[in-house]
Amino acid sequence: MKRVIDDYINNKIKLDIGIISFVIVISGVFGWVYEFIFYYFNGGCKIWYMQGGNFLPWINIYAIGSLIIMFTTYNIRKSPLKVFLVAVLFTGILEYFSGLVILKLCDGLRLWDYNTEILNFGNIGGFVCLRSVLFFGISSLFLVYVIVPILIYISSKVDKKFFLIVGIVLVSIVLFDEIYNLVIARTMNLPRASDIYKSMGYEYVEFPRG
Repeated sequence: MKRVIDDYINNKIKLDIGIISFVIVISGVFGWVYEFIFYYFNGGCKIWYMQGGNFLPWINIYAIGSLIIMFTTYNIRKSPLKVFLVAVLFTGILEYFSGLVILKLCDGLRLWDYNTEILNFGNIGGFVCLRSVLFFGISSLFLVYVIVPILIYISSKVDKKFFLIVGIVLVSIVLFDEIYNLVIARTMNLPRASDIYKSMGYEYVEFPRG
């Protein structure tokens, strides 16, 4: 395992579609778990809130962020400090402009609002705060120096075609779930995941429109 990490850090191992597919799935699930736990504490430890808009426990912005981090830090991963700083910068930009674009294009819709949350120091417009970008920076170190090397190690120990197929199947499932809830359900007037979960009694965090 140590040799795998050393080879990866020293640019002797290239990332492939299988590893990238697993990163997309794992990071989206990681984001769902993080928000599930965070909003429990943010809500006074009374209610477990469902997160995201999918049937599966997966949130797209975390997967997008993980891909940005993987590619923007690929050539600087010998320096954890540089990886951390770049991650803080790019995740902050992603979070801020994602929230701003959604607000402007979706009639004041907010999917998160740091104005209403705990530990919101450094809050900018409710779209980004210091706590969030520091958490994303630390999470990026975990991604770059733990998750990716483990995936590389696993891929080296199993049949590469099997590893690739499993990764592609998993990412295809979560992406279909995403496309269904974002596009198909809206255009065909079908029930979305949030509609079904709400009808089952699950609570979602509600943010006022800006």
